Amino acid sequence: MKKVYIKTYGCQMNERDSEAVASMLRERGYLITRSENDADVILLNTCSVRDLAEQKAIGKMNLLAQLKRRRPELVLGYMGCMAQSRGESLVKKQPAVDLVVGTQRFHHVAEYLDKLFSRNGGASVPLAIDSPQNGHNRDGRATEPKFSIIDIAEEPGSESTIRDHLFGTNGDRQVTAFVSIMQGCDMYCTFCIVPYTRGSERSRPIAEIVEEVERLVTYGVKEVTLLGQIVTSYGRQNIRKRNGKSAFVQLLEAVHEVRGLERLRFTSPHPKGFGDDLVRAYRDLPKLCEHAHLPAQSGSNRMLRAMNRGYTREWFMDVVEKLRAARPGIAISTDVIVGFPGETDEDFEQTASLMRELDFDQAYIFKYSKRRDTPAAEMPEQLSDKVKEERNQIALQILNERLLRKNRALVGQTLEVLVEGRSEKGGRRMLGRTRTNKIVVFDGSERHKGQLLPVRIERATIAALYGDPAIHLL
Repeated sequence: MKKVYIKTYGCQMNERDSEAVASMLRERGYLITRSENDADVILLNTCSVRDLAEQKAIGKMNLLAQLKRRRPELVLGYMGCMAQSRGESLVKKQPAVDLVVGTQRFHHVAEYLDKLFSRNGGASVPLAIDSPQNGHNRDGRATEPKFSIIDIAEEPGSESTIRDHLFGTNGDRQVTAFVSIMQGCDMYCTFCIVPYTRGSERSRPIAEIVEEVERLVTYGVKEVTLLGQIVTSYGRQNIRKRNGKSAFVQLLEAVHEVRGLERLRFTSPHPKGFGDDLVRAYRDLPKLCEHAHLPAQSGSNRMLRAMNRGYTREWFMDVVEKLRAARPGIAISTDVIVGFPGETDEDFEQTASLMRELDFDQAYIFKYSKRRDTPAAEMPEQLSDKVKEERNQIALQILNERLLRKNRALVGQTLEVLVEGRSEKGGRRMLGRTRTNKIVVFDGSERHKGQLLPVRIERATIAALYGDPAIHLL
């Protein structure tokens, strides 16, 4: 039985894609391993949102190529966004690579591995194959032709292929699960490569998604997170509004009705998707966790226009105010980009003041990374790495001060925690999350996994809350 190791870079969409590929491979007779050391196949599921993610994957593949010199039978492959955007060039620059599969062709990975192992791989997959090239050993003798399978084609209906889950792998029980509801993005923010790597928006039917959630619940899943590049754009191409409710809110209501489901989340949205119907959903749907992720990206209207975000600072602040009124205690997280082309000191200060005024519960702060073939990459006034780093540190300081204050304010409170499993540090420590997406660590045992426990918070850091074991052991 061939063993496959998958390493995932990037977002939750990539994590979900990797899980689906692993499940398909297991059904095909492959064994999914947690160690690359004994793997027959190593696949890198890649991200293109920032240059650093691409460079990490390329550097990793260079190391694996050295391993392949000692183990020539080892199969190496790229999947995902970087595979989609770079395609054949990856094989040309890294000849050790055997497989390159784009974002709409994940469900063919098992088939292609079969072909590679049977040594028929190259000749039988049209429009997806790198030409065989003769190589030579050091002594000048010809080697066998090298075949690499390269498939970055578009495929109608691919949005419905990411629905397999790894139930019971290695004896683990799933407590939470990601559910992919759509693929693609039509927003075309000037800094973002995703519309080019993931394609246009394509949504799955509501009934199909509900059936997947129902199946997850039968396996013990208590919480699902609905995933999409712009999850709030779900169904806007083919599902009509009903009673003033968008397709996405209709989906939330349908999933909310699944018996046995305890919690519902979604990511990643666009602020423009937070209409009054979605705000009301936070008020009316108890299973919808009181946590909303709203990527602001900037607090400067000038920068928002340059980014093609489609809203103003004032509009964004109004959405946050409506959410907090509809669901008191809701946690608001955001994304922020510092160092966008042309960002002045005044523009950055407006971003910093937005972070202070809205007092976010979490923020993911990124230094602008130039992505090829995006409008922002060609903009004048590209900022230096030094300026980006200075602004990044200021934003992090603002964030960390607020995180520590907010977390310390929870000390002494008893919070509902969904226990997800053991803490990475092991021992008796278990880890779970509050409804507002705070990480909580406490002493416990495996029998608590999957339970909703009241945990009294005794200590807080920037990163996590720590609970009183006397509460959860009762």
